[in-house]
Amino acid sequence: MGASGPRRGPGPPDGGWGWAVLGACFVITGFAYGFPKAVSVFFRALMRDFGAGYSDTAWVSSIMLAMLYGTGPVSSILVTRFGCRPVMLVGGLLASAGMILASFATRLLELYLTAGVLTGLGLALNFQPSLIMLGLYFERRRPLANGLAAAGSPVFLSALSPLGQQLLEHFGWRGGFLLLGGLLLNCCACGAVMRPPPGPGPRPRRDSAGDAPGEAEAHLAGPRVREAPSGGRTRRRLLDVTVCADRAFAVYAVTKFLMALGLFVPAILLVNYAKDAGVPDSEAAFLLSIVGFVDIVARPACGALAGLARLRPHVAYLFSLALMANGLTDLSSARARSYSALVAFCIAFGLSYGMVGALQFEVLMAAVGAPRFPSALGLVLLLEAVAVLIGPPSAGRLVDALKNYEIIFYLAGSEVALAGIFMAVATNCCLRRPRDGPPSPGTEGGAGDGEEAEAEVDSDLPPAGTEEPGGLEAVEVPSPGTGPSQPEVKMEPGLDS
Repeated sequence: MGASGPRRGPGPPDGGWGWAVLGACFVITGFAYGFPKAVSVFFRALMRDFGAGYSDTAWVSSIMLAMLYGTGPVSSILVTRFGCRPVMLVGGLLASAGMILASFATRLLELYLTAGVLTGLGLALNFQPSLIMLGLYFERRRPLANGLAAAGSPVFLSALSPLGQQLLEHFGWRGGFLLLGGLLLNCCACGAVMRPPPGPGPRPRRDSAGDAPGEAEAHLAGPRVREAPSGGRTRRRLLDVTVCADRAFAVYAVTKFLMALGLFVPAILLVNYAKDAGVPDSEAAFLLSIVGFVDIVARPACGALAGLARLRPHVAYLFSLALMANGLTDLSSARARSYSALVAFCIAFGLSYGMVGALQFEVLMAAVGAPRFPSALGLVLLLEAVAVLIGPPSAGRLVDALKNYEIIFYLAGSEVALAGIFMAVATNCCLRRPRDGPPSPGTEGGAGDGEEAEAEVDSDLPPAGTEEPGGLEAVEVPSPGTGPSQPEVKMEPGLDS
């Protein structure tokens, strides 16, 4: 897990076309995380037009986030089956169509199905494949790449929130939704950038028919694929649920569930909290921009910090520290009512929130290894969806019932701080093991979790033509071999460890 010296031998290019992929991932991450929060600018207009309470309108953002997270396993399966690029192109069309159809909604239920379900599904089909593709292009610079890609969230949040306010004032919420739907078509352009990287090494000899159709992108997710002897058939897991038995994954999943209960609540409620405190609408919307501006600096800086050779093996503790800082920020700012106090809260919240955003996927990659990362990411996002459906809607109902935001900040801060404490204690007590041995040849900083995970995946693969245990579904791929004496060849994706 160290980050020292240039990589030798085949592997992720750590540059080249990867910078274009990183730029596309930056945009996708910005839409995925910034869009559900920016939509909250329209909530008051929706409450007025539909005669609904805040908790009812908050379901739009909650459903959008739930779809972003809850369809993680579906996205993993589709990426494994079809590759990243076609899945992202379809996702961009769905996200745009959802917001365009929402502009014609006459009931809240129609908003839930269009802006919530359809747009959320489209964002999900863009978000997860972009992270998988980023891992294919970067290894030595992976923490920095993750930090730069994660910076898309605050950049877009700081831009989309004022933009939404301006669209609301000039075109109403219907015109604003229509124009935002057109803006989401940029996801299709980002998907077109996601071409597979060069293979990790020499390919096996093929017959005159050439490569099997679709093989170029078949390695984008999931465990390794075996070439069976002629006449045999190979099977590839679409979703590797055996990762759930990994203790490191279990610790991370519990941490993320606790974190998701409270992490997004302050950002979703912030604008309306400020408006109820007497802050003018334009200044209240600008509070989210302050969070975004601080977040922009925090994410790349934290990603670069986590890539240092001395800190990278301890990235889980850095992640737990960020969670505790975010929770304490919520707790200490529960009674903030003046605009200056809210600005101070936004600065502290943006800093800790940026650290969490920059580290969360790097910690997961280090915990389960790159070969199992697509499946692990899908399952973790599913757990987060449950938490997102509990957290913000419950907070909205408490606001409607108590007319007081203080208890909301106390609850959200306690949940996020508890997640950080659990992560630190569980990592120290259950997962601690020696990692400081000398680097192995051809690796960045010695054997890490990724390499251990690869060995486990290899040992799990059954003989060709047999059913794999633990997989959600299997796909049969005819072997292109030419004779029964052809040896079995392993093909490894260019994933980083």
